[in-house]
Amino acid sequence: MAVQINPSILSADFARLAEEARAVEGADWLHVDVMDNHFVPNLTLGVPVVESLSRATDTPLDCHLMIEDPDRWAPAYIEAGAGSVTFHVEAAAAPVRLAREIRAKGARASMALKPATPIEPYEDLLPELDMLLIMTVEPGFGGQPFLDIMLPKIRRTRRLIEKHGLQLWLQVDGGVSASTIERCAEAGADVFVAGSAVYGAENPAEAVRGLRKQAAAACAH
Repeated sequence: MAVQINPSILSADFARLAEEARAVEGADWLHVDVMDNHFVPNLTLGVPVVESLSRATDTPLDCHLMIEDPDRWAPAYIEAGAGSVTFHVEAAAAPVRLAREIRAKGARASMALKPATPIEPYEDLLPELDMLLIMTVEPGFGGQPFLDIMLPKIRRTRRLIEKHGLQLWLQVDGGVSASTIERCAEAGADVFVAGSAVYGAENPAEAVRGLRKQAAAACAH
């Protein structure tokens, strides 16, 4: 598995987003948390900010839609410049149709699961996706502690991916740091969203390199 580190701008300084995006240009993707104060109890940013970010950085944008009605809104984020769009299966009316539409518009299709949502009912959907996101905190706020009880779910998901022989990225988001990333990698994750662990560091770019090194070593082990 090729390890990928995706810094989350939810933990960045919103008054300096362009600078904060450029501070992590060694990252694989820039993770953009879109929250609507309905699906989750927080409000962050939307299409205009994604458009501005796409012009401000060469790092591709990974938009995580924590919103109601992603079937309606997801295409707008692709048009705004997102290279990957993640919708929550709990909010999508027609997840297969939505994944196919995202792919047809030229972006990678990703589906997210809240901590309490099991993976097994969605096994047949996996071939429709480019990435699956296992939330390791309850979505809605940054800085939450990592939920260790998600590790068995990550392992089960990796086994399903291997069972079907899929080239499907497995992302984790929530509480990912130097103290938790190795456990996630050993469980089978290969894409890691890190907010506070990157933007709370004195040198965000160095933090990305350190997390990548840890995860790569754990994957190799």
